[in-house]
Amino acid sequence: MRPPLLRIAQIAPLFESVPPPRYGGTERVVHWLTEALVALGHDVTLFASGDSHTSAKLVPVRDTAARFVRNFEVNNAPYARMIELVRRAAHEFDVLHFHIDFHPFSVFTRQPTPFLTTLHGRLDQDWVAPTYGLFPTAPLVSISDSQRAPAAGLPFAATILHGMPENLLRPVPAEQSYFAFLGRISPEKGIVDAIRIARACNTKLKIAAKIGEEDLPFHEEIVAPLLESPDIEFIGEIDDSYKPAFLSGAKALLFPIAWPEPFGLVMIEAMACGTPIIAYRRGSVPEVIEHGRTGFIVENVEQAVAAAARLPDLNREAIRARFEERWTSHRMAEDYLALYRRLIEEKTRK
Repeated sequence: MRPPLLRIAQIAPLFESVPPPRYGGTERVVHWLTEALVALGHDVTLFASGDSHTSAKLVPVRDTAARFVRNFEVNNAPYARMIELVRRAAHEFDVLHFHIDFHPFSVFTRQPTPFLTTLHGRLDQDWVAPTYGLFPTAPLVSISDSQRAPAAGLPFAATILHGMPENLLRPVPAEQSYFAFLGRISPEKGIVDAIRIARACNTKLKIAAKIGEEDLPFHEEIVAPLLESPDIEFIGEIDDSYKPAFLSGAKALLFPIAWPEPFGLVMIEAMACGTPIIAYRRGSVPEVIEHGRTGFIVENVEQAVAAAARLPDLNREAIRARFEERWTSHRMAEDYLALYRRLIEEKTRK
């Protein structure tokens, strides 16, 4: 017998709309999950900024998203409002799914509706354990096993890897003539090593990346001088409509990260286009890339150059097929539904 349909609240961050117009990982995942749950027939309500677009019922918490407002009250007052709006409506839902870190814990550990929080960021910072540790019964979801390693004592209910819509990005016919770098210009994303790898391989590098306000000094002092070369093409931030051509035309996506990336959506975006990845062994990389099948996991520039020589061994159609097996939003939604039902059952037994 088919399990009953659920009434689900998705509670999103307020710094970007859902989905974001371009860059914005958490909000994109919330959008993909929400749409997949609606497609499966569930009654979903999205608490988000008013400029969001969704097939679910939208509860606008603030009129528009505001990412870089340097004002405590302007940034945090909407979260206080969001917590109260969700609390007042909590009895209308079977489960509450938060994506706003620790904000809901104090209120929602004291009420009866089952809830969970997906942690989308890094957990290797000194404030994490003493803050989250105050709430030993608040169910947490990690987006990779590596993400939870620095805070293994926290109450994790599951690891659920991200997924994206099956047909959002697909391979398009293209001659692979360059390496691709996709994401954000910042020290932790490894743009400098990406340039070194491409140059060592005598291959052009195309960079489709956002330059955030916080990364402007790094870009101006370190990266910009490296871009003044014919073997580097800086495209800037791109949206999903441009990604299939950008990724399909690449020999590989370069992902030489310098930090413990909790997930890394660009890896599954590349796989959706049949594009292999050359990535450093940090963070979630070994959980996402299958070495020798969907890409190569390496330790440094020299190993990346050696891996580039093996790219012809990888089958791009097989990479796309592996994406369909492992990385769709339908799979992600089913994983979350299994957790929702488990939490509901546990709550009912108490």
